[in-house]
Amino acid sequence: MAWTWRFEKSDGTETEPALQPEEFTTQGDAESWIGEFWKELLEGGADQVTLFEDTTKIYGPMGLQAD
Repeated sequence: MAWTWRFEKSDGTETEPALQPEEFTTQGDAESWIGEFWKELLEGGADQVTLFEDTTKIYGPMGLQAD
């Protein structure tokens, strides 16, 4: 199983991320990575992300803006 992020604009269209992650082997690894690099991703043009396990959507879209 592989955990991946889909990077999106605020309207839901997919966009290329400023940093290209690998596929993660656990949900925790994927979430730790997004927690570490969300600011760079936001500055690079991604407004939100969606997490997938293989082709199954787990959750999202989740905004990258700080509350």
